[in-house]
Amino acid sequence: MPDQKKGNREGDLVLIYHEDKPAIYGRIEAIEPDIKRDWYQVTLLLLSIPPQTVTWILRREYIDGRGFSMGGRPMRLERVDAVSRVQKAETETPRATEKTKAVRVIPFKKKS
Repeated sequence: MPDQKKGNREGDLVLIYHEDKPAIYGRIEAIEPDIKRDWYQVTLLLLSIPPQTVTWILRREYIDGRGFSMGGRPMRLERVDAVSRVQKAETETPRATEKTKAVRVIPFKKKS
């Protein structure tokens, strides 16, 4: 599970769990204080077809990944950390690297 100590912020990509199963990806568009103390209006862009915008009223700990319920059904937000090309290259298996080295590129030479 990603490091939730930093907390989710605007612009973060999250995976939304519904009843303990991953359901949909979303991006946090805005986090604004609600009228109720210690609650926030969280605007999410749901990455569905077509994309949809929803606003949920959540406590900070729910925004940061602690489970909560909506209509009696368990929900949770989990931040999705991007994998950079450097991280991806470091995690490749040696076998995959050997295959790439064995590939030979033949340049295309046009006859005049």
